[in-house]
Amino acid sequence: MKAVPTAIADVMVIEPRVFGDARGFFYESFNQQAFNEATGTNFEFVQDNHSRSSKGVLRGLHYQLPPHAQGKLVRVVRGAVWDVAVDIRKNSPTFGQWVAETLTEDNHKQFWIPPGFAHGFVVLSDSADFLYKTTNYYAPQSDRGIVWNDQDLGIQWPDVGMEFLLSDKDRKQPAFKGAEVF
Repeated sequence: MKAVPTAIADVMVIEPRVFGDARGFFYESFNQQAFNEATGTNFEFVQDNHSRSSKGVLRGLHYQLPPHAQGKLVRVVRGAVWDVAVDIRKNSPTFGQWVAETLTEDNHKQFWIPPGFAHGFVVLSDSADFLYKTTNYYAPQSDRGIVWNDQDLGIQWPDVGMEFLLSDKDRKQPAFKGAEVF
């Protein structure tokens, strides 16, 4: 496994070694020791989540506040998504900045989003199965969000050829300026 840094410190693209031939492929999707060595971190993952969404579904921007803050290791096993992480750590030099990565069933990339980041994605393919490991359990009392199209963040969401499909919750999230952050 190889950890590729992004423009924001601590957020990384994880590229596993994939062994493929005419029969298909094999790769180790997660190994705690290899992850710790590649990222220089020592997080323990406690929960796995799986979502399936159709084209144009946009989920986010979501995060949990301390003491239930979550790091997320995300990947796509079917389809393609454009995944984004927003730095919401007040004392960070990259506070309010974002990075994104396209994750597909073919590129096998994973995106490591540590605690202190809001996270969201939009589905690029007809549908997508999105898997993610978290470093903390879901805690509704700590669940927070930022509206996906916040003007101050200026996230350049890709054109998917249709209007984004959002939940009521995601449509009503607060602006970045009014959000509770780290």
